[in-house]
Amino acid sequence: QVQLVESGGGSVQPGGSLRLSCAASGATSGPYSMAWFRQVPGKEREGVAVMSSGGMTKHADSVKGRFPISKDTAQNTLYLQMNSLKPDDTAMYYCAARQALYELTFAPSLYQYWGQGTQVTVSS
Repeated sequence: QVQLVESGGGSVQPGGSLRLSCAASGATSGPYSMAWFRQVPGKEREGVAVMSSGGMTKHADSVKGRFPISKDTAQNTLYLQMNSLKPDDTAMYYCAARQALYELTFAPSLYQYWGQGTQVTVSS
């Protein structure tokens, strides 16, 4: 079992920045692929960024160049640096993990572990 706890959400003006963190604990010896998803009420959960256990990354087109994903392996923590935020980025952001070596996927059903989510609100 893996436990995931997100933090770092909040309210910010358009153009601002936030950094989300996802602390993993439990059976984290891996290999695990970890990802960020987001969801707004009434819409499907969508993938934002994913990182493989080997460090390969994939970003959704809507955030490419603005939301780099990174991790601190020693701290078992995944990050999402959110820059140039837009109102359309407003959502609940979730961290997720799945046992995988290389595949980078945004299919929510393939992720076994989820955090509780952290809210990001972008408005003026």
